[in-house]
Amino acid sequence: MIGSVMRGQYAGLGKGKLAMFALGVVYLVSPIDVVPDFLAIIGVADDFGVFLWLMASLLGESGRYVEHERRVIQGGLAGQES
Repeated sequence: MIGSVMRGQYAGLGKGKLAMFALGVVYLVSPIDVVPDFLAIIGVADDFGVFLWLMASLLGESGRYVEHERRVIQGGLAGQES
């Protein structure tokens, strides 16, 4: 999916949203947080919120990408039958 977006073969996911996904991953693995983890529940909740957003977004986007690829493959097979 990432390769298709970068090559311009999949317009369903813009490079801006892909960059937001990358920033979400960087935020999760970075030792620097907006809310420090030593603030018990609140410090962990922001990381968990970013994680949930990232996973839900990736799940939705991957489903749309699979449907796109299915249409591309079916379109290619229909063109070969002619």
